[in-house]
Amino acid sequence: MSDRDLEQRGIDVIRGLAMDAPQRANAGHPGTAMALAPLAHVLWTRIMRYDPTEPAWPDRDRFVLSNGHACILLYSMLYLSGYDVSLDDLRDFRRLHSRTAGHPEVHRLPGIEVTTGPLGQGVGNGVGLGLAERMLRARYGPELVDHHTFVVCGDGDLMEGVSHEAASLAGHLGLGRLVYVYDDNHITIDGPTELALSDDPVGRFQAYGWHTEDVGEIANDTDALEAALRRAMAVPDKPSLIVLRSHIGYPAPHLTDTSKAHGSPLGEEEVRETKEILGLPPDKQFFVPDDVRDMYREAIPRGQGLRKGWEERLAAWGGDRAEWDALWSGQGLPGWQDRLPAWDKPGEGVATRHSINAVLNAVAPAVPGLVAGAADLTGNTGTQLEGATLQSAEHPEGRAIAYGVREHAMGTVINGLALHGGVLPIGGTFFVFSDYMRPSVRLAALSGAKVVYFWSHDSVGLGEDGPTHQPVEQLAAMRAMPGLRLIRPADANESAHALRVALERPGPTALCLSRQSIPVLEDTSTLAREGVERGAYVLVPGDEDPDVVLIGTGSEVWVCVEAARLLAEDGLAVRVVSMPSWDLFDEQDDDYQDLVLGPGSPILSVEAASSFGWARWADDSVAIDRFGESGPGAEVLAELGFTPEHVAARARALLDELDGLDYDDGYDEEDE
Repeated sequence: MSDRDLEQRGIDVIRGLAMDAPQRANAGHPGTAMALAPLAHVLWTRIMRYDPTEPAWPDRDRFVLSNGHACILLYSMLYLSGYDVSLDDLRDFRRLHSRTAGHPEVHRLPGIEVTTGPLGQGVGNGVGLGLAERMLRARYGPELVDHHTFVVCGDGDLMEGVSHEAASLAGHLGLGRLVYVYDDNHITIDGPTELALSDDPVGRFQAYGWHTEDVGEIANDTDALEAALRRAMAVPDKPSLIVLRSHIGYPAPHLTDTSKAHGSPLGEEEVRETKEILGLPPDKQFFVPDDVRDMYREAIPRGQGLRKGWEERLAAWGGDRAEWDALWSGQGLPGWQDRLPAWDKPGEGVATRHSINAVLNAVAPAVPGLVAGAADLTGNTGTQLEGATLQSAEHPEGRAIAYGVREHAMGTVINGLALHGGVLPIGGTFFVFSDYMRPSVRLAALSGAKVVYFWSHDSVGLGEDGPTHQPVEQLAAMRAMPGLRLIRPADANESAHALRVALERPGPTALCLSRQSIPVLEDTSTLAREGVERGAYVLVPGDEDPDVVLIGTGSEVWVCVEAARLLAEDGLAVRVVSMPSWDLFDEQDDDYQDLVLGPGSPILSVEAASSFGWARWADDSVAIDRFGESGPGAEVLAELGFTPEHVAARARALLDELDGLDYDDGYDEEDE
């Protein structure tokens, strides 16, 4: 068999696996994987630099399958080229507890760079991966960082709005070494794309500042595919889009170019007939002959040689190895925590969006991977890095990123930055606009991506912009997300340790920050270090057996402290608990939780947001179960009951209610 014949046999085997796995699972998307088998073959055998035996090698090329429903294509290539993926893994496709999930999940299998599935997200992830490569190459040189990012996307990806934002940003930044292949197969689940799409993708991406090429009907021409990829790789200062006309389900005799081939197994008879066309044994499933497997496994020695050459260059490098190691561990240099500032003047008014910026700039020199930016709100969100160069084509080393008014893209890009490695990204916007980021935040949580969100203007205290900009339900919504660590610091000292926790721990962390100034609280300079880390702590002890416990978060903790003083004048023993993080407090054992919350005392929570979820911790809540008001922030907070006087009255009402009395505090909830 000639080399050309063996290559074609390999491509046909990929198509066979693409049919067999969904057929066995009775679920899946075979058609795109079948159509793109030649492209995958070219990428894995002729183009990409990777080592299956060391999947995390820092200088490997990155591959993103943004149209993640076609994941059987990626799984097949990982198996064939020698990653720790078995043929049994392919047989278990989409089964419970399988390593080969219904969409690619990073960390579930080696060789998967990002978690894709919701369409368009992988497009933005690719921008983050490419941006990380350029940043690190500019800082450390091409002898250590010199790779490309390849992204395959489809019609659905380019219909989703997030891809437009990400593509616009990538074009503006002039990101080379970023190669996208648009699988233009003209098919969606509902039918032909013409039902809903008449864009000119080449013209649109050209307008974004991309290098584009419509290569037409070359989906089965391996030499033409390689040439197109290499032309795109040679563009140094623009991202590239290759528009490839493919035929979904090819060469299935009855289902090529049909929507059924997109989202359903082909059926046993269609699979059999297709295998006969391909020259595969029609009665064998998951057929991989030795010569085909051996051909793809040539990637192992090839990749090992590339990696070992890189390791030799790293060993000979004369740069700061401690800094390099800190980058790839996702941590700061030893002792970076000693740079954390402290505020030791109780009563000093500091908005936590401002204190977090002071903390950020204090630690940034000792956390070399740290980069920060915001969606057009850099100064407002505390993400400004003093003296940092703005990231651009002219300054690829820049650690400050201007995302523009693109929250959707920012969320996906920082996931890509984090999952690339070597970069620890911070992204900021107003908390209410976290709604725009929610899909990417969810994927960060699912992926365990180490990203940090600065979500400022975190309550109705932002004031005059009114209810459209005042977050009410967002705290409850984000707290409900598994894997997301949410911290709402009560003052400047808590904000310092909130960022420390975010930088020390794996996975995503969201910091919810106040627009308005709030006082530095007494004793937080000593208590916040352990208190924030444990999620909640006793700020004002009151008594071993308090009459009532007030729990506050963020900008409402000082209100609780002042309410406790008013109640003390009535002879009541009041404990004040600061609870910056439900997530961190939930990690503590029962003994610590009981120690903080008290021995069965009535508990009143105070938070300028929805009461949803507080019943877990509190007997009653001062909360906002409606939208806010437009007006000066202090007046809005007072109108909605966030004053020491009203909190004290609600505490008395709670005590009277528990004593069987009917207490009227004079505050009409319906007037809220």
